Amino acid sequence: MDGMASERLKEIVNWPGQGVHRVPYRVYTDPDVYAEEQRRLFRGPVWNFIGMALEVPETGCFVTRYVGDTPVVMVRDEDGAINVMANRCAHRGNLVCTQSCGRAEHFTCVYHNWIYDLKGALTSVAFRRGVGGKGGMPDDFDMADHRMPALRAETFCGMVFATFDAAAPSLTDYLGDEMRDNIERVVGRRMTLLGTYSQYMPNSWKLYMENVRDSYHASLLHMFQASFGINRLTMDGGIRLSDDGWHHVSYSKEATDKDGEATYSGKKLRAMDHGFALADPSLIDRWPEFGCGTTLAIQSVFPNFIVQQIYNSIALRLCVPRGPEECELMWWVLGAEDDTPEQHEIRIRQSNMIGPGGLISMEDGVVGGWVQRATRRDGDATTILEMGGRDVAPSQGSRATETSIRGFWTGWRATMGV
Repeated sequence: MDGMASERLKEIVNWPGQGVHRVPYRVYTDPDVYAEEQRRLFRGPVWNFIGMALEVPETGCFVTRYVGDTPVVMVRDEDGAINVMANRCAHRGNLVCTQSCGRAEHFTCVYHNWIYDLKGALTSVAFRRGVGGKGGMPDDFDMADHRMPALRAETFCGMVFATFDAAAPSLTDYLGDEMRDNIERVVGRRMTLLGTYSQYMPNSWKLYMENVRDSYHASLLHMFQASFGINRLTMDGGIRLSDDGWHHVSYSKEATDKDGEATYSGKKLRAMDHGFALADPSLIDRWPEFGCGTTLAIQSVFPNFIVQQIYNSIALRLCVPRGPEECELMWWVLGAEDDTPEQHEIRIRQSNMIGPGGLISMEDGVVGGWVQRATRRDGDATTILEMGGRDVAPSQGSRATETSIRGFWTGWRATMGV
């Protein structure tokens, strides 16, 4: 069946022969491609971000999330372990947890009152023996054989990941040294949750993940970043990739921008075509939090997870597929437990740069929808990903490159078999 499905998928996608620097628009719209992603990719040999361990601090605390578009529940059990299970009753497939978060001694499916413990094991079936000696489950029905499906779960730097694939590598091996180093730099300490955002976008989840990896656009689309010198291609920085190219970090250092104003102003760029100023300059007050001098770093972990550092604004993002042409972007805005009151206030103010209405992020929230509308009827045409070459390789010296987007498509093609 997999062989037949692979051939069918190849026919639908009709991928051109140029590797990963050409991408057919059909992959952003086709419902069969989307369905295969749920099976091959999100249930394949990848690790999916579920949430932060601090969201389930005590026994019975739970949150409901998604792996791809499959509902899951993350819960801390009596032993202190964090479990992730498919949020589905073994009986008739109903959602077991219908709340977004809470605390429970056990999970009860409201449909027929089947009860599960905090590890997902079935512990009770209503009227299992029938009523008055009639009806009920067969004598050989064994509750141990019917549970909420369990995922493998591992935690790194307080972040919980899970996979459906028993053969997937360990989480640390999946991330690799380069990616672990940046995660540890940004959130490798006791963090606090300052708040959350969520937004729907009228575009494929893949278009948003391309955008996240697109260091070329950051100071061209985002007027706020270019105008106030937050991120420009004239700053020192680069692209770091995992060994397989699937994950990336794009970073820059503000203090190294020696000729950015002249370079950007001289090119008649839209992002510099303005007369804007900050009425309240404290919006971008900051302190040197990281000894390496990095002032901006955007990291993506394949397939759909992001770690963000913009000045002192630290956040996690998860792009959840909501169908072939829609997605939901979830944000976790973070602080550190040892922040001073002044640092806490700076992080809160800087959070205005991100989220659905963020002074930086708002353009990302619309541009994917524009691409979706413009390409929907031209599935065999292709995007061009040739900035910085046609291969997948780290770029230490320049962020005028699309190498990390090509890395995303390397991972996508490997897991999808096309």
